[in-house]
Amino acid sequence: MPTEDLGKIETIVQGIAASQGIAYGQIFLYLKSDIEVPSYQIEPTKRLDEISRFDQAILVTRQQIQKIMAEVDKNLGPDEARIFDAHLLVLEDQALIAETIREFESTGLNVETCFNKISQRYINAFAEIDDEYLRERAGDLRDVAQRVLQNLLGQPDQSLSRLVEKRVVVANDVSPSDAAGIDSSQAIAIITDLGSKTSHAVIVARSMQVPAVVGLRDITKQVKHGDWALVDGYEGIVILNPSEQTLFRYGKIKRIKKGFEQRLREANRQPAVTLDGITVTLRANIEKVDEVSLVKDFLANGVGLFRTEYLYLNANRIPSEDEQYFAYKTVVEALAPAPVVIRTLDLGGDKPMAGAAHLFPKEDNPFLGYRAIRFCLDHPDIFKDQLKAILRASMHGTVHLMYPMISGREELARANTVLDECKAELDAKQVAFDRKLLVGTMIEIPSAAVTADLLAKDCGFFSIGTNDLIQYLLAIDRGNNSIAHLYEPTHPAVLRILKNVVDQGHQQKIKVSVCGEMAGDVIYVPLLLGLGVDELSMTPPLLPAVKYFIRSMKLSDARSLADEALKITSPKEIYALCERFYNERVKVE
Repeated sequence: MPTEDLGKIETIVQGIAASQGIAYGQIFLYLKSDIEVPSYQIEPTKRLDEISRFDQAILVTRQQIQKIMAEVDKNLGPDEARIFDAHLLVLEDQALIAETIREFESTGLNVETCFNKISQRYINAFAEIDDEYLRERAGDLRDVAQRVLQNLLGQPDQSLSRLVEKRVVVANDVSPSDAAGIDSSQAIAIITDLGSKTSHAVIVARSMQVPAVVGLRDITKQVKHGDWALVDGYEGIVILNPSEQTLFRYGKIKRIKKGFEQRLREANRQPAVTLDGITVTLRANIEKVDEVSLVKDFLANGVGLFRTEYLYLNANRIPSEDEQYFAYKTVVEALAPAPVVIRTLDLGGDKPMAGAAHLFPKEDNPFLGYRAIRFCLDHPDIFKDQLKAILRASMHGTVHLMYPMISGREELARANTVLDECKAELDAKQVAFDRKLLVGTMIEIPSAAVTADLLAKDCGFFSIGTNDLIQYLLAIDRGNNSIAHLYEPTHPAVLRILKNVVDQGHQQKIKVSVCGEMAGDVIYVPLLLGLGVDELSMTPPLLPAVKYFIRSMKLSDARSLADEALKITSPKEIYALCERFYNERVKVE
């Protein structure tokens, strides 16, 4: 270790594990200053010139992004380059551009001020969305808005391209443009104050195969240029000024982890069969059409949850039936004959659509408000377009349709009535669809879980959304740091309600899957399977670890684990039981 760091205290900082790997090196501190936007009146005779200046800035920004896309395509590949499709969509958003011009025409203020005001409104709308992936799209808007403002103000682009030595990049956040400018041969790790597992910095870090830890809150204030850091992308830990003993220990860990990852990759090519011969169906959760490649790469048995909100949130208007049909058809055809479970629209209070803000009134408690199936049943024209698009796509492979946020049998009946109307309308036009299409429901509201026996009579399958179900069942807002520790998937109430849903579904001979975060966490996998869950659906990169564990255990042991867990009253003891079950069967060494 360098002599200048001798005597410094080793400090461990916990963040979110975002990209696996271990790296050690000196820090490059990347701090971007906020753009100061001047505000002044434009003379009436110069207003046309001001609009032309805005048009030119949009054009230049588009050219810059297209150049970045070409570089990323060349260096990292086409999938990573497609990250910037969302940036180009922002520049083609006629609502954003038109609102900026209207603001300019009504106030007479310089176009930078008007654009900054309108773009910030859109950014704030996305930032308030509950869904982590969609909330991260605020970063797309912020990145593009900054580029436009820089071009309007004639400021140079702030970039990480000046990184000329191997360094650990430390930043408040890393935008897609920033990440694209990083020389992959020089950045050995990325750590940030902000961000989540779905941020673009993480996507690029994974593509470059460098470790990343995000959500460290104030790491940029704890370090300076040239400090030394060890980054553990497995556990989400950053160690500042690590001791020689720590470096030695992590050297061994790094070798062990690499060997284990190779075993996971080999296991992923094998079927998900337990030691006592039971096959477990593992599917993937996806957000976008282009994630089909991930489903194939990680050898998932189709899609267990296709969230359709992105089609709406990335648009400045409600997408048409044909536009939706094309998107669904693309996914279904690519994965046929494996099934694709398409969840109907879950827009609403916590996921407002910036391009149609009038449809989503401001709410005090959007998580319990006007969203998902409630919104759809109130807007049958929007709901019918989606249902008909899904029905049409069902002719191109195996499609299962699923409703979100169903609270009871009456709501399910209303949704199915609309679906029947859609089938009749397609019949009248002689448009084909799969008449054996399975229709199921998400179980994510406690009232639905308690009345699972009633819902099962009208469902083709259940899919348990554990994220919301646990949040609502325990009255815990996962985003509230003061009480987030109370969010316990192993709470006895959670286990009992999961058992009830599974039992009631099986009594009606329908399959029960889990598509929430519990499904992709190896600690909970045997518990879920032991409770009788038929299928698990998760983010594609989690599949190898889950499949490896399934191939290392007996289902009979998992059932015994679940029986024992149901008798325990302490969430922590149940978790310890599950953790011990895992450690006894999976050896990382």
